[in-house]
Amino acid sequence: MYLKKWINKWIWTLIICVGLLFIGTLILFFATNKSQEVSEDQYVINQIRLSVNQLLLYIEDHLSILERDSEIRSMLQQMSDDQEIDMTVLHLDGKVIFHTKENDLISTIQIKNDIHYDLFTSQQEPGKINIAFPIVNDESHEQIGNAIFTLNKDSLFPSKQPNSNYLFLVVMMGALSFFIICFALYMNRKVQKDILTPLHELKKNTEEIVKGNYEQMSSYPKLDELGELYAVFDQMRLEIKQLVIQRNEQEQHQKKLISNISHDVKTPLTTIKAYLDAISEGVCRDEDSLMSYIHIMQINTEKMSRLIDDLFIHTLKELGHIPIHLKEQYSRDVLTNILQPIHYYVQTTNIHFIKPAMIPNVLIQVDEGRLEQVISNLVTNALKHTSNGDTITITTYIENQTLYIQVIDNGNGMLPEDMPFIFERYFRGHQPERETAIKNEGAGLGLSICQHIMEEHYGSISFHSKHKEGTTFTLTLPIS
Repeated sequence: MYLKKWINKWIWTLIICVGLLFIGTLILFFATNKSQEVSEDQYVINQIRLSVNQLLLYIEDHLSILERDSEIRSMLQQMSDDQEIDMTVLHLDGKVIFHTKENDLISTIQIKNDIHYDLFTSQQEPGKINIAFPIVNDESHEQIGNAIFTLNKDSLFPSKQPNSNYLFLVVMMGALSFFIICFALYMNRKVQKDILTPLHELKKNTEEIVKGNYEQMSSYPKLDELGELYAVFDQMRLEIKQLVIQRNEQEQHQKKLISNISHDVKTPLTTIKAYLDAISEGVCRDEDSLMSYIHIMQINTEKMSRLIDDLFIHTLKELGHIPIHLKEQYSRDVLTNILQPIHYYVQTTNIHFIKPAMIPNVLIQVDEGRLEQVISNLVTNALKHTSNGDTITITTYIENQTLYIQVIDNGNGMLPEDMPFIFERYFRGHQPERETAIKNEGAGLGLSICQHIMEEHYGSISFHSKHKEGTTFTLTLPIS
């Protein structure tokens, strides 16, 4: 279920529950008041009995002589005035014996219509209660008459004041219910505005990224959890954008690499074929001409070999499977085996080559073939930036349990703008300003591969160069 629907569902459930609770409180309040009214009716009847009891007893004791004894009548009138109760005494047939208001004397009362024994029917006049009580003979316990009493309601009914506790409870429940409902609606709006809407925007931005649009920025104005999420998301967008750019550039470089290597391999291959055809046709009539042709074919063969080696190692690196087998060996034997053929090759280019005067003989973990590839690549790069008569020097020394190998040339050096990128793949730098020992050819993979090989040896490769003054590459290998 979507978060929006889930929140709406529970918000309305909460509102309904609070509303039902408040309605239940109101029902309880009115039911309590109703029960109080019933109890008050019973209370009023008892109160009336108590109010008229003295008069009723006096009438029962003197009913037989009440009609003719003026003294008793005066006494009864006095008692009625003291209690502020009007009354009428009559026989069972409705004949009036005594009435407190002499000027409103009625001789006969209709028993059916004017005598009311219950509280409900006795309340006929506003503010008055006319209620009748039977007069009973004490000896025979038979009814011998009726007494109708007229009382003021205000003197009997206590002023109905609502129960303050119940009223306070209802008010508090109403206020609490109103607060809870308002808070629930506020939280619903808050969640919609501050959580769901930003998440919806984030979803739209995600869909744009899926479509390949990486320019849609994601920003959130507040520094909270959602703000952090937006910041991380936008950082991810930028990284994905950069990775896509790098991937596209890499694809372009790879296409260019294949095209360049195909072209670069085709040229020496064509040259070798042409010279082989010339030899087979007998163009070379003496040994000097033949050796010259063979030398040219060797140079082109070495060029093809370098290009193919670079491409092969690059392919292995892309797959993450450059085979490096470290073996504990003595450094002097390894470096002697590596530098000897390099020495012969450099001398054929009219460049002075200076080997180390003394190679330290320490144990190192090394793949001799891969280390030879690194040093050969550095020497080849030095040849691309040196001219006839320049010097390439190899030095070795030990410092802080580390073997240092340096390849130093006094050639053209590097341009400052090229230095930050020399270890990046496909970077070839600017061409030398003067003729060098060998042509500046290659795919720009050598130094990138060298860096990877040295890292696999738990060592490093670094350089120092100054334009027109030469370059020094430094290799480090930890001593076992």
